[in-house]
Amino acid sequence: MVDPLRDPDDPDLLDTYRARELAALIEATRLRSGAVRYGKVGRVGSADVVVNRDNPLPSGNHACALYGSSAEVAGTLLRLEQTFADVGRAEAVVYASPTTVAEIEGIADDAGWYAVEESVAVVHRGGAEAPARVRPALDTDLEDVALLLGDELGLRTSGQDRLVRYLGQRLDDPRCVLLVVDDGDRLAGFAGGFAERGVGLVEQVVVRPARRRRGVGTELVTGVVAALDEAGALLVAGHVDEGGSAERFTESCGFDVAYPVTAYVRRVDELLD
Repeated sequence: MVDPLRDPDDPDLLDTYRARELAALIEATRLRSGAVRYGKVGRVGSADVVVNRDNPLPSGNHACALYGSSAEVAGTLLRLEQTFADVGRAEAVVYASPTTVAEIEGIADDAGWYAVEESVAVVHRGGAEAPARVRPALDTDLEDVALLLGDELGLRTSGQDRLVRYLGQRLDDPRCVLLVVDDGDRLAGFAGGFAERGVGLVEQVVVRPARRRRGVGTELVTGVVAALDEAGALLVAGHVDEGGSAERFTESCGFDVAYPVTAYVRRVDELLD
């Protein structure tokens, strides 16, 4: 039987109209999450943008939903370079999904932007119960969480204090979820999420290397989904690398692949003062 919500040419993905609607909801929530606590969400040309000097992660400084004529999109890419340079970013980031014009690849290439990551948006099927070992993070956990996240993302040690401050801002925001699993006097792992206006996001899941393949990641994901459900999320989504172990892991946790996402990057170091 054919699923009417799926693309008949690629049954693993939603049809174009449904994917565009879903992507618009998820991207709006990602923008608001990236703005916690002192960031701003707005428009630059034909793109939706979040900029946040306090957020050291790519999720806090990015653009999406580039829609318009080829000339409008090309002009927007040029403006985005200066936008991210002005807030001290070394590179500008655009996430292209079904809300972005199909011609973005050629336009970006002509403007000096490069596709650096192919991922998929995944959506949870619904219903989860928090595992007993998963607990909310405390202020005293933030340094350990920052170390785990910094190692995972390859952030410099000099940025740890900034990352701790940022995590503290999220800990104080009721829309944010930050959960951990203990491992003696250390953390086995943590997961972060965000929920607003009926949409929940699973944003980071990091397990200490020595504790991987022991069910910690599954417990953390399940815990975040349960917390987001409790916070009022009608759907829970996330982004994972396309193919490979990450996608298989999310599917084992009850997520379905919805649509593809491509990350485009432009170095803007030369524009920095």
